[in-house]
Amino acid sequence: KTNDPLSMYLSDVFTITANLIGAPALSLPVGFSTEGLPIGAQLIGKYFDETTILTLGHSFQQNSHHHKKLPAIAQV
Repeated sequence: KTNDPLSMYLSDVFTITANLIGAPALSLPVGFSTEGLPIGAQLIGKYFDETTILTLGHSFQQNSHHHKKLPAIAQV
């Protein structure tokens, strides 16, 4: 939502790696910053190995509760 193409590119630079290289990837919620903003982690796997990424994501979700928590701003 900006008229500056460079600014738009730089805002996506950390999220497009998997798409550029064609590898399977999964983003997971892993907690919140001290300001209450959500923090995520991205798993990037080997080519054609989606099973490992999905298994890791499922295991993380089963052993954490980050996906059930809301950011402070949403708890009004």
